[in-house]
Amino acid sequence: MSATAQIDQMCINTLRFLSLDMVQKANSGHPGLPLGAAPMAYILWTRWLKFNPRHPQWFNRDRFVLSAGHGSALLYSLLHLTGYDLSLHDIKHFRQWGSKTPGHPERSHTPGVEISTGPLGQGFANAVGMAIAESQLSARYNRPNHTVIDHRTFALVSDGDLMEGIASEAASLAGHLKLGKLTCLYDDNHVTLSAPTNITFSENCALRFEAYGWHTVSVTDGNNLAAIDAALTAACAENNRPTLILIHTHLGYGSPEQDSFKAHGSPLSPEDVHRTKQNLNWPVEPDFLIPDEVLFHFRQAVERGAQKENAWNQSLEAYTGEFPEMAEELQRRMHDELPLGWDTDIPVFDADAQGLATRVASGKVMNAIAPRLQALIGGSADLDPSTKTALKGVGDFNPPSTKSVNSQDSEKTSWSYGGRNVHFGVREHAMGGIVNGLAAHGGFIPYGSTFLIFSDYMRPAIRLAALMGLHVVHVLTHDSIALGEDGPTHQPVEQLASLRAIPNLIVIRPADANETAVAWRVAVETRNRPVILALTRQEVPTLDRVRYAAAEGLRRGAYVLSDAPSGKPDLILLASGSEVGLIVAAAECLQIQGIAVRCVSMPSWELFDILPQAERDAVLSPSVKARLAVELGVSQGWDRYIGARGDMISVERFGASAPASVVLSEYGFTVDNICIRAKALLA
Repeated sequence: MSATAQIDQMCINTLRFLSLDMVQKANSGHPGLPLGAAPMAYILWTRWLKFNPRHPQWFNRDRFVLSAGHGSALLYSLLHLTGYDLSLHDIKHFRQWGSKTPGHPERSHTPGVEISTGPLGQGFANAVGMAIAESQLSARYNRPNHTVIDHRTFALVSDGDLMEGIASEAASLAGHLKLGKLTCLYDDNHVTLSAPTNITFSENCALRFEAYGWHTVSVTDGNNLAAIDAALTAACAENNRPTLILIHTHLGYGSPEQDSFKAHGSPLSPEDVHRTKQNLNWPVEPDFLIPDEVLFHFRQAVERGAQKENAWNQSLEAYTGEFPEMAEELQRRMHDELPLGWDTDIPVFDADAQGLATRVASGKVMNAIAPRLQALIGGSADLDPSTKTALKGVGDFNPPSTKSVNSQDSEKTSWSYGGRNVHFGVREHAMGGIVNGLAAHGGFIPYGSTFLIFSDYMRPAIRLAALMGLHVVHVLTHDSIALGEDGPTHQPVEQLASLRAIPNLIVIRPADANETAVAWRVAVETRNRPVILALTRQEVPTLDRVRYAAAEGLRRGAYVLSDAPSGKPDLILLASGSEVGLIVAAAECLQIQGIAVRCVSMPSWELFDILPQAERDAVLSPSVKARLAVELGVSQGWDRYIGARGDMISVERFGASAPASVVLSEYGFTVDNICIRAKALLA
């Protein structure tokens, strides 16, 4: 064996046994993937992946996604060995309280981890989003002889990833979009957590991905380093198709449990650990062994990464000299900064008793900010005409050779990767994961859109965006049973409560067009939290802001829209969204009857709950016990605002198919019913 082959094998075994020792010390984890996939990870990280361990956020780095997040020990081994700020102490405290090495990779927790993964298939979709990000940025900013955006996205995926529906949706879209800088290394070991895959998964994945429009390469021996390297060479030479490299490996390679599901998610016995080390000619003692020559070999990544970043900085400096305005815009986006005046053109809507749907107002606001906010990119799950989320004049994100015949973009000016309307197709699962990938890549404020009811399809991605603190906006329209004729399958009832239960997620349900405009300001300005905009299909009155409090009150989550003349109300009416118009009308009727009423618009619990207690008490006066909340959804959670003596008009069953006015009346969402229920609180 040559000296090069010897050091390669030592490095691979170091990865294997550093990972195995982590799992054993924690008595928890997944040893199977690191033992089998270490060779492909080694080749990728030492010969192909472009990164700088001392500057993990270098913008032009390649992105690596461990979609099979259960194999986190392998990723932590790579990060430590190549010189990231992840110490051997961190490695030895795998899966322990307060450590940098949690059970599954967590973005912003461990240096070098691009995205939080673990729920299978999500990382695959995230990688597609990252590849879209690179393609869009390169199309906008690169110029002849000035290539300032040029990096790749690599993902390590498992059998389980490819079984998940989200991966199928994302792969289909990636093939259609011809994302040539996306490469997925498939750890094809034919074993899942509970059994061999032959009991559930017998399709030909190569043919399946070729049908999606992917380039595929097969490596029959996952320990053949030359074959893995050649496959990556072929992948990086393919410019017009994403690549799936199918690498046949052995789960738990070298262990007595090789090729058995028993090696997937449980530590090996101490005896089996010893036998595995003996089988692969590795010293049984000490644990966490890193030979000096191995560390030296891996740590060359530090100098290599610094050189690559320095060269890029020089190219960026030259680009800045020739294209200063574009360079300034790119710098802002790389640092997640908003351009001055980005909101200059947001409209102010005149008072109008008929008003307009908040989805329509949202579309007007989006198109007002899009020309000044290049970072805004996104689309819908085939619902642009309904959700009003198409951006005019900015083009569609499609391969340069593709034209969209029926695009909502009336300008039809740009049919290339430079376009900012992403057509996700009927793929809500993938859309959620892809917009997370766009946000995690950096340089974007991505949005996805569908009906509120279908947020259930995206819940894992929304939850992960909240966990990671990603700046993502979801525009969810048709937000209640007021949808009408489409009936209960399309009428959201429990979705608002369900989304409000997710930590670190902001849910905003604006009452009218002007609150919608402020909601978009909040959504764009918010950092480190995803935002949901829940919007109406039906028209709602645009309130007269001379008579009622300014819509800027939305920023506080809840605000006094109108108050009793004395400032001492007998009753507080609370509502969100379209129901605010109802409580305003009811308040007028009640005040004629001599009842002092305070109306509170409550578009966002999350924004309200972070206010100081004194500011919350100024809105929901503790001395006023008679409180009636009105919302077209389940009452869950409202008790904290209405108190023990309050009441609520809500929807505690599924909706019904009928014209919206009929449904609302039958469910008690009328001014008369609000007045009756309100007076009952005062009896």
